[in-house]
Order: sequence, then C-alpha cells, then structure tokens
Amino acid sequence: MIKEFKDFIAKGNVMDMAVGIIIGAAFTAIVKSMVADLINPIIGLFTGGVDFTNNYAVLSGDVAAGTSLDAAREAGASVFAYGSFIMAVINFLIIAFVVFMLIRMVNKAKDAATKAEEAPAEEAPAGPSELDVLLEIRDALNKG
Repeated sequence: MIKEFKDFIAKGNVMDMAVGIIIGAAFTAIVKSMVADLINPIIGLFTGGVDFTNNYAVLSGDVAAGTSLDAAREAGASVFAYGSFIMAVINFLIIAFVVFMLIRMVNKAKDAATKAEEAPAEEAPAGPSELDVLLEIRDALNKG
C-alpha cells in the first residue's frame, strides 16, 4: 500500500493538482479582496449604498424593527436571511465574471504565443534555379 501511495504521489498530475489548489487558495483571497474592497463599493455608488445583507424575515422570536441580522441571530430569533443569499449570488456573479475575464486574457495570450510559434519563417526570395542559370549560359554561348 505504501508503494502504491508513493507511485500515486509521484505522478505528475497529482503534483499539478496540488500546485493548482495552493494557487487557487491564494487567488481566492485576492478575488475576495477585489470584490469586497474594490468592486462592491463601486456598485454601492450606483445603487445608493444598498446592502442586502441585513434584509431578513423573522420566522419566530421577537426582534425589534431595524435590528441587524447579527443582532437578531444573537437574540435567538429564527430568521430567513434572504439578503445574505442575494449578496452571495451577486458576489458569485462578480467573481465568475472576473475569473472569466482572467481566463479570456490567458487564452488570448496563449493563442498569440501559439500563432507566433506556428508562423512560418519568411522564405528568402527564390532566385533562378540551377537549370535556369545553365540555360542562360548556353544561350549566351550560342549567341557569341
């Protein structure tokens, strides 16, 4: 079993997957920061600062009007937090769009690199063939 485990770990695609997971974790932090710190404030400017996070419906328990979602939960109320779900969907759409744009740019760069490698080298202008030169010499000797 240990030998099989070593063989499994030594396979290249397992190492690629491990690197992908590590980079993915680091990339997640960058994307979350971009959404929370850069994009959401801009969206807030256009929507008048609307934040759906504290929108909820009380299913059971006493909660005063205007109480934040966290305070309602701490008070022990059962809440239907539809605002948090709406914000999660909005964040997902933003993140999906950012990842799409990133992949699109990477694919364009990859295509450009592939086209550069596949482009045939310009051939030097073809001069007269050996036969053409010999025919010219023959014709010149016949005239002379």
